[in-house]
Amino acid sequence: MSAYERFVLIDDNEADNVYHEIMIRRAGFSGEVLVFENGLDALAFFKDDLGDTSTCVFLDINMPMMDGFEVAERAQPLLANKSSVIVVMLTSSGNPMDRERAQSIPSINGYVTKPLDVAKVQELMAGAV
Repeated sequence: MSAYERFVLIDDNEADNVYHEIMIRRAGFSGEVLVFENGLDALAFFKDDLGDTSTCVFLDINMPMMDGFEVAERAQPLLANKSSVIVVMLTSSGNPMDRERAQSIPSINGYVTKPLDVAKVQELMAGAV
């Protein structure tokens, strides 16, 4: 049983999105997986998605137009009353400064270095952040 009904991938790299969806499916998740290749589309989704669907959002840091930190900061008021949504920074950056910055943004609940693997997805599906 998964703690989430939906996963959302926000990453401009199509290959990463395909790979990460495969890892999510291999972990046994059969629910909805949504993909946004930029932060603006993801923010529009958060604004319009009024449901209370339990959701795990994987957010990349390095994206054009708006990086993941800006997406998280702009998403803060949109997600403030959605306790069923967690945001996990999923990035290739192992930079300690990026990790510290992520920890300072209240809407970010976790930090995972790419690539995502089945074990990490199963851990998240069990409710661990």
